[in-house]
Amino acid sequence: SKKAPEEPAARAPDVDSLGFQAMDRNVPGLSHVILQKLNMKSYEDYKSAMDGRKRGSDFGIRTYFDMFQKMEDTFKFCVECKKLPDALPDPKSLRRCKRCQNVYYCGVACQRANWPLHKKFCKKLKLVALDRLVEWLVFTGDIPFPTETWTKPARDVKGWEDWFSMQEQLEEKLGAIVAGRYMTLLWANAGKPRPEDAELRESIRRLVTDFHSRPLTIGLGLRLFGIDPLTRPLTVHVVGASHVETLNTRLTDYDELTRMFPGHQGVEMVMVGVDVVDGPIMRPPLTTLAPRGRVYLSSYKGLYHDFWESHVETKLAPRPDLVVGFHPGEHGPTTPVSRHRHPVMVLLLSSGSEQELKASLQILVELETHIVGYASNPFASLRPEQVYSSPNKAPVYCSSHYIALLGAEAGLGAEELEDDD
Repeated sequence: SKKAPEEPAARAPDVDSLGFQAMDRNVPGLSHVILQKLNMKSYEDYKSAMDGRKRGSDFGIRTYFDMFQKMEDTFKFCVECKKLPDALPDPKSLRRCKRCQNVYYCGVACQRANWPLHKKFCKKLKLVALDRLVEWLVFTGDIPFPTETWTKPARDVKGWEDWFSMQEQLEEKLGAIVAGRYMTLLWANAGKPRPEDAELRESIRRLVTDFHSRPLTIGLGLRLFGIDPLTRPLTVHVVGASHVETLNTRLTDYDELTRMFPGHQGVEMVMVGVDVVDGPIMRPPLTTLAPRGRVYLSSYKGLYHDFWESHVETKLAPRPDLVVGFHPGEHGPTTPVSRHRHPVMVLLLSSGSEQELKASLQILVELETHIVGYASNPFASLRPEQVYSSPNKAPVYCSSHYIALLGAEAGLGAEELEDDD
């Protein structure tokens, strides 16, 4: 008889092309439960919602309370026995942990059996549940708050503590969001008790870092490779872009790069991926260089090598100065690396255990790529995210690490890069 396959090691969640994060791995069918709760018949309905072709009202979401309840319903399963509500004699028998307001149990026996494990993560999971709700204020426009031009050179801003220190009247800005209309609406409809104002302020701070993590990490990549936006216009390709990078993205969402590099000569960000969401940035890449002093967002819905052949090789779009991949997973790094020779910085999203980082490094070594270095990202999101189908694991953080790769024709040497061990 064949030896039973070993259980795969626990690692950070994958994001599939439909936006479900590792839902099926440990709780079979949970992705389908989400569709059911959202009154969606198929994944095509989900994609239509992601692409903006259908509204929430098309799926029976008509009130704020209904919206928040349906979102919460997608997290309801017994974290100990993994039973879904429909598998219980009484689907309403699931009870939420009072401490974290996050995980559910089908009864006292499961809760007691799970407590030795859950107590290790309960406090962090409380932050996860809070941030999941407050994130709604990103879509209402309350978050992020208006930011200031950097008063320090980019090389002197070592992380979020330095970044927050440059924001004038920070406490007043946070207070205005906490006391705002949408924060009041949120807790009137969330079905959970409103936290203390101090907790809400910290949640807003974490979500602000989550919002700005991608542009600041791209700025870090420019510095690592010695690419100076003050001397010439730049083009950056974000490969494998999906709803994660493009859902509800506004034309101004990467303007923090202008605060980071005041007086820059222009930066175009091209989002390339088969699951780019329709919206304001769904406009063709520029045929010329980016306008001076502006961060210009554009996109291409399709595979990166198709974009390269149809636009870059035919000179319909400029060659990139930097190629970036967020949350590439184990195989994501191979796409831009194997076909093209230019500076590539691959950023690992949600690599909390570093297993995803190590898996990607192994693939890149086998491809004989020029790995310049890898390290923790000083601009990683501070927002903790749970491994959805197995909440009782250490939370993961977006863009927590990066790998810097150098193309053969890039014209840079490792000795020219900043030492960031």
